[in-house]
Amino acid sequence: MARIVILGAGISGHSVARYLGKWVKGKHQVVVVSPNAKWNWIPSNIWVGIGEMTERQVTFELAPVYKKLGVDFRQARALSIHPEGGEGGERPYVTIEYTDSARLGQTETVDYDFLVNATGPRLNFGATPGLGPEDGYTMSVCTASHALEANAQLQAAIAAMKQGERRTFVVGTGHGMCTCQGAAFEYIYNIDQCLRDAGVRALGRLVWISNEYELGDFGMGGVHITRGGYVTNGKTFAESLMAERGVEWITRAHVYKVEPKVIYYELLDGSYGELPFDFAMLIPPFAGALLKAFDKAGEDITSTLFAPNGFMKVDADYTPKAFEDWHTEDWPKTYQNPTYPNLFSVGIAFAPPHPISKPMKSANGTPISPTPPRTGMPSATMGKAVATSIRDMLNGAEKPTHTASMAEMGAACVASTGSGLLTGSAATMTVFPVVPDYERYPQYGRDMNLTFGEVGLAGHWMKYLLHHVFIYQAKLRPGWSVLPD
Repeated sequence: MARIVILGAGISGHSVARYLGKWVKGKHQVVVVSPNAKWNWIPSNIWVGIGEMTERQVTFELAPVYKKLGVDFRQARALSIHPEGGEGGERPYVTIEYTDSARLGQTETVDYDFLVNATGPRLNFGATPGLGPEDGYTMSVCTASHALEANAQLQAAIAAMKQGERRTFVVGTGHGMCTCQGAAFEYIYNIDQCLRDAGVRALGRLVWISNEYELGDFGMGGVHITRGGYVTNGKTFAESLMAERGVEWITRAHVYKVEPKVIYYELLDGSYGELPFDFAMLIPPFAGALLKAFDKAGEDITSTLFAPNGFMKVDADYTPKAFEDWHTEDWPKTYQNPTYPNLFSVGIAFAPPHPISKPMKSANGTPISPTPPRTGMPSATMGKAVATSIRDMLNGAEKPTHTASMAEMGAACVASTGSGLLTGSAATMTVFPVVPDYERYPQYGRDMNLTFGEVGLAGHWMKYLLHHVFIYQAKLRPGWSVLPD
């Protein structure tokens, strides 16, 4: 009997676990290690952050779900990976530290035949002084608990506005190297709708601040979309949404410091600015989990397994090249580590080979450009592909059998801009492929028959439906495996 250890239980890790749990139950052992007792459908944290959903509606306990599949769930965080085992003949193993109250702080080793790193991002609030809800002055919607606190602050601001006070709301990215602009993009529109519903929109100033070169970049190098029968670019699409709602925007910005009520930023042209605020929700930069790696002799091989940002190296081409020389073939397909073939990494945990948006530096030498997005649909697709490959390798395949390159897959984003079933709306956008391919699609880099954007009530219904479908699927309800990921 083989043992497959999965580090992390987010969208990608949970996808690996549920499929492998279904396919190898009773034949092999699946172990999931996650510091969190609950699974969180992160896209709906936006609604928690405006008070339209509760934490209970976007989370559930993992242990009962994994019990259905016979998956061994351990509430712990991974400390180190030992892909060669030890000098005493130990099998490859990971060292973990428990985070549950019963075994808090206890460590143990867990050996494995296959290891999947799906640890997701480390929210690096510390990269910007004053950033974040714990040690800083800004809010976050990256976790359900963060979103609850954001809503509390939002409601306090609305209460003050109902007394005639003015408030400035700033939403966007909190560092020049952030990704995940989409979450902030969605949140600012929901704040706008909240203020309108409360009858205080005229007293609120909404400002978007982002490291994107232009609005609508989203870390994907911009995008052209088909809308209403014609082709437009993401910049026009995003600017029209903001202009229609009276939202101001600042792009090409690196937030380098936050103090109470003031955001300090640098622009690509080298100039500096200050932005007063009453409420701010800024997405932090992401880094890899603080995992170490050691060889059989105990020597540190962290730099062999991981890129400097802490994300794990996989079957991508990490050779330094000029941005213009990168190719879609340089992106990973199987997510297998090139040094240790029984080690995989999926979701945000894998190291991208290069940015999708052109990297830029300010006149002062500060990097200001989005890093590649790897969340949502791509994470689930990668997870299922790796689960399938491991299943086949357990059955005798010599190498991974399934691929899921971001240069060959599409993605859909449904960003709500209001929550009412009859008055809500959403901006719906699909892109194919995520990484543009100018050889196959020389004009725009993407298939315009599969890349489009629309705004309307139907998109909001779709967003609401997807919330329930994905949580139903993640809970392993009847028929879950036939539902699309």
